[in-house]
Amino acid sequence: MTDRDFLRQLRGHSLTTAEILYRMPDHPALIQTYVWQDYDIAPAFPKLADFLRFWTESLDGPLYKIRVAHKQLLSPREIRFFDGEFRLN
Repeated sequence: MTDRDFLRQLRGHSLTTAEILYRMPDHPALIQTYVWQDYDIAPAFPKLADFLRFWTESLDGPLYKIRVAHKQLLSPREIRFFDGEFRLN
């Protein structure tokens, strides 16, 4: 069985991390940090955009600042098939 995350990487998804800074609802002078991580497609980041839309519509803590980092771990051009088998015993 093939790993679901591996298949997403082959389709162009990359590991995306967002550091979300938001103001505390009861104490707006205080800023809290939330880290979000998932496989997403750069540069549009549709999954992150959906999450941030959910945040602004459903949660009380107003967003202050968002930093996004992503790393494409694997791409289809890096996959090569070899004919042979190596055994180490």
